[in-house]
Amino acid sequence: MLTRMRVAVALLAAALVAVAAATALVVFRPPPGTRVTALFTEAIGVYAGSDVRVLGVKVGTIDTVRAEGTRVRVTLTVDHGVDVPAGARAVAVAPSLVSDRYIQLAPAYTGGARLASGTVIPVERTATPMELDKVYASIKKLAADLGPNGLNQKGALSDVLGTGADNLRGNGQALRTTIERFGQAAKTLTGSQDDLFATIDNLQKFTTMIKENDGQVRLAEQQLAEVTGFLAADRQELGGALTALADALGRVERFVRDNRALLKDNVGKLADITRTLVDQRRSLAEVLDVQPLNAGNLLNAYDPATRTLQGRGDLNEIGLPLPAAGTVGTGRGTGQ
Repeated sequence: MLTRMRVAVALLAAALVAVAAATALVVFRPPPGTRVTALFTEAIGVYAGSDVRVLGVKVGTIDTVRAEGTRVRVTLTVDHGVDVPAGARAVAVAPSLVSDRYIQLAPAYTGGARLASGTVIPVERTATPMELDKVYASIKKLAADLGPNGLNQKGALSDVLGTGADNLRGNGQALRTTIERFGQAAKTLTGSQDDLFATIDNLQKFTTMIKENDGQVRLAEQQLAEVTGFLAADRQELGGALTALADALGRVERFVRDNRALLKDNVGKLADITRTLVDQRRSLAEVLDVQPLNAGNLLNAYDPATRTLQGRGDLNEIGLPLPAAGTVGTGRGTGQ
């Protein structure tokens, strides 16, 4: 009886320990990471358990690698708390020729939407480096194509290289200067990119305007052609006119040279006259204002029947001055 009780207590204790361990495993288990699928055209050297990195730092693990037709499906898990941008790319990186490759997610997260679990990175956003044997094969094929059994079968490539060497011999400094100037031009364009883009935009607007006004442009070109044709047809008359103009200008030049003193004196007198007119501009303005009235009065005073001007005059205005008030007159101007 005692033995059965001890066994029951032991079993109960073991069960309690198992329950506690399971509870601790559930409670203290780290939260799941971000599970992502990446599709590659090929995944040579990529295995389950390889690293997933961001900026060269491990942030997860590759779970499975499975071929599906012409693609390779790679599932990977990014550790919890590591953010990856939603538009990230997946690149298979080979740190050396003999070691396993790892998956690099780029770029690093700096803000915005995050890569969510279940996301599939398409083939357009994945890349795999070229294999070393393919590089060697490409180099071998290039050497064969340029070798004596290929492009250089008749020495064409050798001639090109020889001619290039002859042309460049002694021009190293000039070539270096040219490259430096190209660099400076690139820096200038980089600093003035806004002006450059504005110029290109304005040129685009100008060409668009010309295109939209193609009829007017053609008409202007046609009229210009007609004018130039007219000038070409009358080139003899135009030449004669230019010759006569040249002769006239020569005569004017000789006249001015021969009469320089008189012209200077006349210009000086003309300056005095214009100065007088400027000084008397108010009087001249008044005269111009009253002349229409004077002309009207003159026309009204003319008698066509007698062909005389009729009017009344005050003889006192044309006689001697009137005596001052209180003095005895002499009789002149009084009618006596």
